[in-house]
Amino acid sequence: MAMADVTVLGAGIFGLSVAWVCVLRGAKVRVIDPHGPGAGSSGGIVGALAPHVPEQWNEKKAFQLDSLLMAADFWAGVETASGLSTGYARLGRVQPVADVAGLDLARARGESAADLWQGQAVWEVLPAEKQGDWAPQSPSGWVIRDTLTARLHPRMACAALVAALQARGAEVVKDHAHQGRVIHATGVAGLDAASAALGRSFGSGVKGQAALLALDRRDAPQLFVNTIHIVPHADGTVAIGSTSERDYDDPKSTDAQLDAVIARAREAAPALREAPVIDRWAGVRPRSRSRAPVLGVHPVHKDHFIANGGFKIGFGMAPKVAQVMADLMLDGVDSIPAGFRPEASL
Repeated sequence: MAMADVTVLGAGIFGLSVAWVCVLRGAKVRVIDPHGPGAGSSGGIVGALAPHVPEQWNEKKAFQLDSLLMAADFWAGVETASGLSTGYARLGRVQPVADVAGLDLARARGESAADLWQGQAVWEVLPAEKQGDWAPQSPSGWVIRDTLTARLHPRMACAALVAALQARGAEVVKDHAHQGRVIHATGVAGLDAASAALGRSFGSGVKGQAALLALDRRDAPQLFVNTIHIVPHADGTVAIGSTSERDYDDPKSTDAQLDAVIARAREAAPALREAPVIDRWAGVRPRSRSRAPVLGVHPVHKDHFIANGGFKIGFGMAPKVAQVMADLMLDGVDSIPAGFRPEASL
């Protein structure tokens, strides 16, 4: 590629997804990351594409809904172009109901979902005994099942995006001069750099730890129990995560906090009790000061753009993030919600 129309700095999920949509729209794209694709938190193992609860609706939840509904076509296109699996499947999620008050709330949320989710998915309350051996322990005897939640394998998804980009003539390199429109999708390092330049916090990193277990439940829904995601993957593993640590010494190490998460997951889901742990992961995820993704014109480099702050929802938000950033950079069309703009994190 002699010249690039778009330079993407950062080969995590936001950077690769923005690059992919720009390529689909005919732009010549170069992705630059000195550490290689998926080197940061996007190289994790959990991959839960789960919605917020269907109540107290706001622009963040509406944006997320759009993105989750776009995901099947988005990832199918990546798989077709790359010839690789992303591990994507929309198999839903099951959560236990704690007590009678929780049961009433769950049913009320089902009514909200019927309206807010536009008939594209359901949130329903079902007897736990009818969910088979994959049901989580439920004190009330009831569970919530939604059909909007999906999963993918983060590492597989990033590898497929790189292959799809390269198949369409884009470059993914470790170093090169910036050309054309420039977007910073540089994760925690980008938030730290912006904070230093602005003289105040723009965002920070939050460490997470997760584990992979050898158990093949690839066609089963996710479980969400006591803040723990239990995600069956297409490769015959089950991911468990994650911790949220604001204070840490080693961003890459796992410790007793992960052991506790694994123990809680085994207690909540009896099917996991004999499954061996085959991988442990730790990494630092970018959390903006506003807690929402940061999209738009870069707050420091005014002639550049930014897509950062995916935190725990980066993979679920990626299709819609890529769409609105391509709209802005290529067509000058700005449809970014006010709460996602950089000034919301200042």
